[in-house]
Amino acid sequence: MTKIVYALFYALSLLPMRVLYVLADVGFVLVYHLVRYRRKLVRRNLSTAFPEMGEADLRRTERKFYHWFCDYFLEAVKLLSISDSELRRRFTVVNSEEVEQCFSEGQDAAAILGHYCNWEWLSCVGINLPPERQLGLIYHPLRNKVFDNLFRQIRSHEPNGRPIPKNETLRYVVDWRRKGVRNMCGYISDQGPKWTNIHLWLPFLNHRDTPVFTGGERIMRKMNNAVFYVEMSRPRRGYYTATYRLITRTPADMPPDEITRRFFKMLEDTIRREPAYYLWTHNRWKRTREEFERRFDVVNGKVVPKQDKQ
Repeated sequence: MTKIVYALFYALSLLPMRVLYVLADVGFVLVYHLVRYRRKLVRRNLSTAFPEMGEADLRRTERKFYHWFCDYFLEAVKLLSISDSELRRRFTVVNSEEVEQCFSEGQDAAAILGHYCNWEWLSCVGINLPPERQLGLIYHPLRNKVFDNLFRQIRSHEPNGRPIPKNETLRYVVDWRRKGVRNMCGYISDQGPKWTNIHLWLPFLNHRDTPVFTGGERIMRKMNNAVFYVEMSRPRRGYYTATYRLITRTPADMPPDEITRRFFKMLEDTIRREPAYYLWTHNRWKRTREEFERRFDVVNGKVVPKQDKQ
């Protein structure tokens, strides 16, 4: 089954981009008008994040989001067969020389990013780096093994990129350090953690309390990484720009959780400039601080259900 699914999507990826965008336009009609995929959730997320928007602006942003959402999927599939020349024409990386400077000075790097624009294309941010640099593409394994394998193939377009299951991140970076391989791992850090992984709440997109991941920052501190926020933009359909913006080269000198705080502030600034390209279909705020405090305690730095507290 895995080989059959891969062959079908690979054949789809061979279509020219203009044909894929025709399919995306058809997909928009199906997803937005007929299936109405998560439209209530998207509207709730948008209206809460942007209470200043009027009805017309909300609807316009909502429709633009769904248009882009359909583009995103087919653009991701295109990575299965896109040539390096076409990729370089469509995907621009800015400030990679600052990352390479860290490598040349003996410091590994970490890239922190959100689900904004086409994050699958971010698996190609190493196109401007020397081929001996190792990129770790951290991902959350899918339950469906067939599609998990498909997306690992999509994220393996660049030869120096290695998809890494999130729970194995530290093992990989320690092994690369031991072997003297200069590396950069990419952490998509804006999704909602499970209850037992919540250690920090931040204001984000007009929500007073948003639970956030802090595990990536702990690894960055442990490995003394130079930390970059990767800001994505979409100048026009089919074209993306990824810009490295340095957060710190000395993570140990920053207060606890400060890297995470700065990332969320930078991500929010990016989203507010062009809201339509964020992943609004994710139920980001389904866990509330009130429920967390009712159900859990923090004991010796670990989150435990109240009935299990010793």
